[in-house]
Amino acid sequence: MKEDISVLVCDDSALMRNLISRIIENTQGLSVCAKAMNGQIALERIEDSKPDVIVLDIEMPVMNGIEFLKERKKRHIDVPVIILSSIATEGATVTMEALELGASDFLTKPNGSVTADLSSVADRLVELLSSYGFSYAALHGKDVYEPDFFVRQIKLREAERFVLEQKKEKIEALHEQNVDSITDKLVPIQKKFEWNPPEKKEPSVIVPVRNPGKIEIIAIGISTGGPNALREVFKFIDPHLKQPIVVVQHMPAGFTKEFAMSLDKICPLKVQEAVDGQQIEGGNIYIAPGNYHMTVERKLSGSCIHLSQEPQRNGHRPSADALFESIANGFKNNALGVIMTGMGRDGASQLAAMRTQGAWTIGQDEKSSIVYGMPKVAYELGAVQEQISLDKMADEISSLAREHL
Repeated sequence: MKEDISVLVCDDSALMRNLISRIIENTQGLSVCAKAMNGQIALERIEDSKPDVIVLDIEMPVMNGIEFLKERKKRHIDVPVIILSSIATEGATVTMEALELGASDFLTKPNGSVTADLSSVADRLVELLSSYGFSYAALHGKDVYEPDFFVRQIKLREAERFVLEQKKEKIEALHEQNVDSITDKLVPIQKKFEWNPPEKKEPSVIVPVRNPGKIEIIAIGISTGGPNALREVFKFIDPHLKQPIVVVQHMPAGFTKEFAMSLDKICPLKVQEAVDGQQIEGGNIYIAPGNYHMTVERKLSGSCIHLSQEPQRNGHRPSADALFESIANGFKNNALGVIMTGMGRDGASQLAAMRTQGAWTIGQDEKSSIVYGMPKVAYELGAVQEQISLDKMADEISSLAREHL
C-alpha cells in the first residue's frame, strides 16, 4: 500500500496553517504530519514527525524562515523546504535569500482572504509538495505516489473548478462563512480514483531537414526544480562562453528580476532579466520576466528579444514553447535547445521543432530531475539527442558551445 507524502506546515497565522493544511489533506497521497507557528517549533517537531517536505513562512516571531534555514543547514537537515512568499519587492528579495540558503522552491502566499486565486495556489502547492516530497521520500525508502498521480488530481480539480465557475454567485455568497466551508467549496478533490502509472514509451525518431550547424544561441526551458538546477548549471558554466543564453523559468511576476540578480552573484557570466527590444550579446544570460512570453528575433544587425502578454501556452506565461518556437524559426540549425526538470509538457513540442530544423538538443535525465515531466515528453517525441544528468549539464552545454562556435 502506498504511503502518503508527509508535510510539515510552518506559519504563524492559524488561518494560513488551516488553509494550507486543508489543501494538503484534500489531496490523496498527501498528509499533514505536523504544524508549527514558528521556526523553532518546526525544528523541534522534525525529528518526531519525520516530514518528507516542509512548507515554511518567512515572517514569524521567535524564529523566522531565514533563521530556520540557517539552523537547518547547521544541523544538516536535508528535508526539502517550500517557501511561502509575499509578492512584494522585499518579499522577492527575501525569497531569493531563502533559495541561496537551501530552500528548494517557493509559492506565492494567499493574502488571507479567500479569493478566486486560491484554486491556482492549491494546484501549485500540490505540484511542489508532490515533486519535492516524492524525491525525498523515495530516496529514504518510502513507497509513495509518483508526481504523475498528483497531475491527475490537479486535472480533476480543474474540471471541478469549471463546474464551480458555473455557480459563481453561490460561491461568492460563502465569503461571509468560515474558512473551512470556503476551502471545502473552492478546493474540492476526489479522494479516491482509478490511477495506473503511465507506461514508458519508446522515443519517436526525428529526421532533421538539415545537419546541425554552428551554435549561435542557447535556449533553456525549465520549471519545477528549476531555481536550484539553474544555480547548479550557471555556477559551473564556462566563463569564456561566447554565445548568449536565453532562459524560460516558470516563475511569477515580481520574482524574476531578483532571481536573475541572485544567479548573477554565482555565475561567471552576466545574468539579467530580459527587457523588450533588448539586443542580445554573447556571453550574457537573459531570464524571461514573469508573466511575459519571451521570443528572439534573428536579424543581420543583431538578434533582439521581444516580450509579450499573449495568451498562456501549456498553462504558462512565460512559455518554453514560445521561446523554442522563435529559435526554431529564426536560427534553425544554428542553436542549442535544452529542456530540464519540470512538470507538464511545456517546451517539448517546440524542442522537437528545433530538432527537426537541425538544432542541437539535450534534455535532463530522469534520475537528476525533480520532476521528469517536460524532459520526458520531449524525449518521447524524439526531440532530445542526448539525456544528461544535472551534475554534467554545465560541462555538456559548455563543451557543445565551444566545439560548434
